[in-house]
Amino acid sequence: MKRVFAGIAAVLSLIVLSVTLTAGPASATPPNIPSASTAASRLASLTVAAESHQSTYNRDLFPHWITVSGACNTREQVLKRDGSGVVTNSSCAATSGTWYSPYDGATWHAAADVDIDHMVPLAEAWRSGAWAWTTAQRQAYANDLGGPELWAVTDNVNQSKGDQDPTTWKPSLTSFWCTYSRAWIQVKYYYGLSVQSSEKTALTTMLGYC
Repeated sequence: MKRVFAGIAAVLSLIVLSVTLTAGPASATPPNIPSASTAASRLASLTVAAESHQSTYNRDLFPHWITVSGACNTREQVLKRDGSGVVTNSSCAATSGTWYSPYDGATWHAAADVDIDHMVPLAEAWRSGAWAWTTAQRQAYANDLGGPELWAVTDNVNQSKGDQDPTTWKPSLTSFWCTYSRAWIQVKYYYGLSVQSSEKTALTTMLGYC
C-alpha cells in the first residue's frame, strides 16, 4: 500500500511540475489601477466634451523616451518592470527575457517584438486637453511610470490600436476589458482629460465585464 501511495505522489509531483513549466509567464501590472467601483465613480466625474485641436497634434510635443536612471530610459524601465527573467546589457537594453501581452495573450521572448503602449494614446490625450499643457507636462505624461499609462504589449497590436479610444478599439481579450477600462479611466482622471460621450458609453460597457 505504501508503494501505491508513493507512486501516486510521484505522479502528482510530475503533474504539478508539468503545469508549472507550461504555465504562462507572470506579468507585472502597472501601478495605481483603481477598483471597478472607484473607476466608475471617477468616470462619472470626468468632463464630457468633443475633442479639439486634432490638426495641431505632433508626437514630438511629447518628448520620450527620457533617461530615468543611469543608462535606462522609460521604455527599458517598463520592459524590466513588466517582463520575466529580463537580462540587460551595460546600456540597459534587454538582451533576453519573456513578456506577456495582456491585450492579446501572446508571449514574446525578444524585446524587439514588444512595444510600450500609452494606455491613453498621446494624440488622444492631446485632443482631450493636453494641447493646453506645457512641454514639461507632456513629457511627464509620456514617461509616466507612477500610474497605469505604460504597458508592454505585442508590437503590431499596439500599432493597430494607434490613437483610438475604446469607442473604436478594444483589446481582443475580453477578459482584459475590465482592467483596460479601469486603467484608461484612471489616466484620464489623474490628468484631468475629457471624454467623448461615445467613449464614456464604451468605458461603461467595459466596466460591466468586471
